[in-house]
Amino acid sequence: MLPVFVFDDRLWGPAGAPRRRFLLDCLDDLRTATDGALVLRHGDPARVVPQLAAEVGAASVHVSADPGPYGRRRDAAVERALGDVPLERTGSPYLVTPGRVTKRDGTPFQVFSPFARAWREHGWRAPAPRPRAVPWLSGVPSTDPPPAPDPGDAQLPPAGEAAAAATWARFRDERLRDYAEGRNTPGTDGTSRLSAYLKYGCIHPRTLLADLAAQDDGGEAVRRYTDELAWRDFYADVLWHRPDSAREYLDPRLQGMRYDTGPDAEELVRAWETGRTGFPIVDAGMRQLLGEAYVHNRVRMIVASFLVKDLHQEWTRGARWFMRHLVDGDLASNNHGWQWVAGTGTDASPYYRVFNPVTQGKKFDPDGTYVKRWVPELRDVPARYVHEPWRSPDGVPAGYPEPVVDHAHERQVSLDRYAAIRTR
Repeated sequence: MLPVFVFDDRLWGPAGAPRRRFLLDCLDDLRTATDGALVLRHGDPARVVPQLAAEVGAASVHVSADPGPYGRRRDAAVERALGDVPLERTGSPYLVTPGRVTKRDGTPFQVFSPFARAWREHGWRAPAPRPRAVPWLSGVPSTDPPPAPDPGDAQLPPAGEAAAAATWARFRDERLRDYAEGRNTPGTDGTSRLSAYLKYGCIHPRTLLADLAAQDDGGEAVRRYTDELAWRDFYADVLWHRPDSAREYLDPRLQGMRYDTGPDAEELVRAWETGRTGFPIVDAGMRQLLGEAYVHNRVRMIVASFLVKDLHQEWTRGARWFMRHLVDGDLASNNHGWQWVAGTGTDASPYYRVFNPVTQGKKFDPDGTYVKRWVPELRDVPARYVHEPWRSPDGVPAGYPEPVVDHAHERQVSLDRYAAIRTR
């Protein structure tokens, strides 16, 4: 067995520094796990893989099936270039391979809840058994990896399989029982933080659910956690059936929406990107993105709604910013999550649902723990004012901005623009 990773410029180039650095660290871990046998090559996989297969006299080539639009085209090109050497697509990084769960008439699901019911009925395989030993082929020359990028101030999680297993064990043993509530409170350590490990294959979702099945008491926490993995599979399934939805509106009815442009709009976007909007829960989320290359899921929805509906920017702009900075940036989950908020995707949040950043902050971060962690300017503000510091008797603290927009006004602007689209 010869383990191989090809640095493909089509994927490496667009990836932000956090994802590149985390991937390189994961490959270092994998090289150790394979006794140094891991071979790194650089270039077009349709050229590199057949050359390497011929070089070592490979009888077959195996790859984990990639459901993404580019991944499918790439693997098909590799398969053609291999000629008589078979390309075996072995498994997938999902509980159920995208495309397998369909309606009775064979068409894809458009709404999450019925998909999730059919997904559970379909079930999934047990984790692959771990072999006692693997006969690694050693001595095959490897090219140097690309230079390790600087992720800036972002503190990335430890990379690799052992780190993923340890992260899962801590969550399972210490926080899972409170997950049903904890998953919505960004000020607590209530989520598993496994998204980057799942993205890069350091741990498989079947491992997680097999582990839970061995101790599952049927509790709400386990059901909720399973639902989150179902969402991951759902978005991958949507992308499988509609590869254009990675970049285009899944629901084209809002393509005529008017968005703001010009210097003033760009200044507001910059305030959003840097966590300087004057809305504490939004600013905390955007600063967490820069500080950890990660954002709590509830806060992802809040900051996305603010960009699309308070600042009147197209969802694609926010999706690109997230993919640039997230360590767990996954095309299917990220872009369809943004479409959900924008009201353009499958099972979308209605466009007229506009997240109020003040009420969302008060509901999900009531004592301001999350905000005060990421927005130090507000650490001395009493909890009752932390989500609207402009109401504090002492006013907005020095160094923190006033709100850049009037939320109530911008909400109405968004609703008026939505109404104009609907009447066309």
